Amino acid sequence: MRRVKDLGPAGFRAALRQGLRLVTGPFNCALRTDVDEIATELATLYGEHELAPDGDMIDFHVEVAATPGLRRWLRPQVQFLADDVKPFTPLPRAQALPMLEWGLNWCVTAYSHHLLVLHAACVARDGRAVILPAPPGSGKSTLCAALVNRGWRLLSDELTLVDFDAARVWGLARPVNLKNASIDVIRGFAPDAFLTRPVHDTSKGTVALMAPPVASVQAGGQPAQPCSMVLPKYEAGAAATLTPMPRGQAFLQIADNAMNYAILGRQGFETVGELTARCGHFSFRYGNLDEAMQVFDDLARSPA
Repeated sequence: MRRVKDLGPAGFRAALRQGLRLVTGPFNCALRTDVDEIATELATLYGEHELAPDGDMIDFHVEVAATPGLRRWLRPQVQFLADDVKPFTPLPRAQALPMLEWGLNWCVTAYSHHLLVLHAACVARDGRAVILPAPPGSGKSTLCAALVNRGWRLLSDELTLVDFDAARVWGLARPVNLKNASIDVIRGFAPDAFLTRPVHDTSKGTVALMAPPVASVQAGGQPAQPCSMVLPKYEAGAAATLTPMPRGQAFLQIADNAMNYAILGRQGFETVGELTARCGHFSFRYGNLDEAMQVFDDLARSPA
């Protein structure tokens, strides 16, 4: 199977102009852009991903394109299109790369109602998945990035995809979105990881993207078994503490983070209930990543 890196720089740029046929977990995407300055970083972020064969169906046709008219020269902007739908207002051209990632997340959330879609990170070890739902600012993406640089498999830092029987979760293995102080934290914690140049003044503050580990991308088509739900919260100076969570509270946490819960109706309710029954549930407070890694290693060794 050919991978993005096999295209070479010139071939990659040509594919971006025509529609780069990219495999991301259970989805095939065709990515187009005329914003040439993001090509180098984009090629590194997705270098290990497979290229979808020419005959395979494309789930999402997406494009990040320069806005027409005077905006091309005066405060240039870019717009995101998904099958010619424009779900977002244009953003400054410098934000083209994170806009592409946010747009792909929107596509998965808007159109993937054959799965329960959770706003949660998900990592796995030995085929056992830990789901990490949490609101912005909780340290979820920082914790996720740290774990996948210490031997855990990245399924996703943003969207966890659950089968309706809740027996399997699917990974996207796309780049990890890091924000503000988390960027320097991960640079120091995992100096060999590839991070893009920071993009400032976005709606989320300063953002950078971390390339997914090679092993995670290569395992992208393999589901994992959900075993734990951990609600993380970063607190400066706090000892790493894992606390059991009552199932009723866990159900509410999962339902609250289910992006298509209301759309799925009874199916959503039953899937959340089944997922709650299959998993152990914990809240997790941490202030030090090395301590957090030890707690998660212990969790991975605990009986299923």
